[in-house]
Amino acid sequence: MLMRTDPFRELDRLAQQMMGPGTWSRPSTMAMDAYREGDEYVVAFDLPGVSAEAIDIDVERNMLTVRAERRPVAKADDVQMELSERPLGVFSRQIVLADTLDTEHIKADYDTGVLTLRIPIAERAKPRKITVGGESTRREISG
Repeated sequence: MLMRTDPFRELDRLAQQMMGPGTWSRPSTMAMDAYREGDEYVVAFDLPGVSAEAIDIDVERNMLTVRAERRPVAKADDVQMELSERPLGVFSRQIVLADTLDTEHIKADYDTGVLTLRIPIAERAKPRKITVGGESTRREISG
């Protein structure tokens, strides 16, 4: 069995225990991947242990905000916590979206702890051919 420890994590845990819950903690972030897939921009957030009902997604103009809350697991009175490393509380991440994305048609799916947002590329931002119209006319100049 391979065990790897982070001495700073242990110091953070001890400081949090001494100062009380919610008083001090290392800020936690939502791990995220973002990539383009065809005509969509895909953003995936890792949210393990968060129920779908505890996720809130807002878009205001071109600012996308994802908020999620990981709540404590209900414990019986006779349970004594030995180790608690998973951060609890509200997590939030904001992303500025380009004007080339269609924020009116964002799709959100949540499966196995991963929130996936699919944002279509706006029609006006897609490459398109421009055809030159009109007849080819030739003017002759006589001298």
